[in-house]
Amino acid sequence: MTNRTLEVINKILSDFLPVSLSQIEEVKLMNRIDRKYWFHVSGLNEILIRALSDYNILEINNQRLMDYETTYFDTPDNLMYRFHHNRKLNRYKIRKRTYFSTNSNFLEIKLKNNKRRTIKERIETEVSENYFSDNESVFIAKTSPFEGKQLIPAIKNHFQRITLVNKNKTDRCTIDINLNFENDSDVIKLEDLVIVEIKRGQNLKSSPLLNLLREKRIRQRGLSKYCTGRAMLEPELKQNAFKPRLRFINKNITFNNN
Repeated sequence: MTNRTLEVINKILSDFLPVSLSQIEEVKLMNRIDRKYWFHVSGLNEILIRALSDYNILEINNQRLMDYETTYFDTPDNLMYRFHHNRKLNRYKIRKRTYFSTNSNFLEIKLKNNKRRTIKERIETEVSENYFSDNESVFIAKTSPFEGKQLIPAIKNHFQRITLVNKNKTDRCTIDINLNFENDSDVIKLEDLVIVEIKRGQNLKSSPLLNLLREKRIRQRGLSKYCTGRAMLEPELKQNAFKPRLRFINKNITFNNN
């Protein structure tokens, strides 16, 4: 993404009315329906401009575009990755995430259940390390079918996030840009990919942003940052189910492989 592109995005973000972290607590949506959409960054400006009338923006410490860093964990035989690839429900992601805007770290467990709802639970940690404390291991065993000693770091990612909150507090939207993925041997930067996720407690049909995406003919298409990053960095992994999104990225998205 060019500096000019980022400048224009930041200019549009400055036009939104801000909301604080405490103000969006009631739209936290730890148990929710969510839908993902992804497209080239060239389509983002119009969507942001048209969202101004229906959404406010999360602002923390004068920041509206916030940095996140995540380490995902999996079993040595990649059980969580394989469950996602094979579209099994009641599947998990286990990660440690750093929220730089608040200087906080969380161990987070996400479950996609057999009713296609996403349920997220988390505990705060003092540091983001590639191992689990005794307290974290207890949390993992209580909240998932895994044990901390089973899990190893699988991939790290970094991205920037915009969070929009419906003015009627009915839905929340995250917009992720400037993604990069890293493992022990390589780094991939996806400079022009935008991932939009709309989150709502109940039916999404009345979401203004969802209607806008449909108008722009941007279809709902699942994209897991965890699975996409691993498939790109580790081509030996099974990835038939991810080929449509990988083809889109290879054809339309500028990416650097370092």
